[in-house]
Amino acid sequence: MSAAVLPALTPYLATAGIGWLYYRRIRRSFGRQLWQPKRTIARLVLVSLVAASLVCAAVFLPHVGAGIAVGAVLGAALGVLALKHTRAQATDGKRYYTPNPWIGGGLTLLLLGRLAWRWSQGALTGSSAQMGQQVSPLTLGIAATLIAYSLVYSSGLLLRMRKLAPERIAGD
Repeated sequence: MSAAVLPALTPYLATAGIGWLYYRRIRRSFGRQLWQPKRTIARLVLVSLVAASLVCAAVFLPHVGAGIAVGAVLGAALGVLALKHTRAQATDGKRYYTPNPWIGGGLTLLLLGRLAWRWSQGALTGSSAQMGQQVSPLTLGIAATLIAYSLVYSSGLLLRMRKLAPERIAGD
């Protein structure tokens, strides 16, 4: 591949990569999932860092603080609700969980819908000088919803799966 072709393919490769990430996210919302504690802990660490950046955004950009607060409360409530509707089981020495597809699917649609809206309005194509003017309380509220949901759900699932049949499961 020549050096001139790669820059022309970059937008397509980036779009394909983002599409793959969304596919993986959507796939985790449906059907029985193998419990992977190391992956969950890594996700919790990463999501905690993003949550800290949202708190900083709420402090330094006061016009988005209310959106972030409301989103965080809604996300935490959805995380608790999702935990109540998640089934956990141990089979053949392995732990599995089955998430509620409606909650995960709804949050995925919310994220994709907001991204599509922002993209259609040209917000994702602006220069970095305009980015400060494009900060939306709704967008950061949705981000806070997703982050709070992920923190509550992953933490609760981590605790729940550790209690699941500890005498039959080795290696945790």
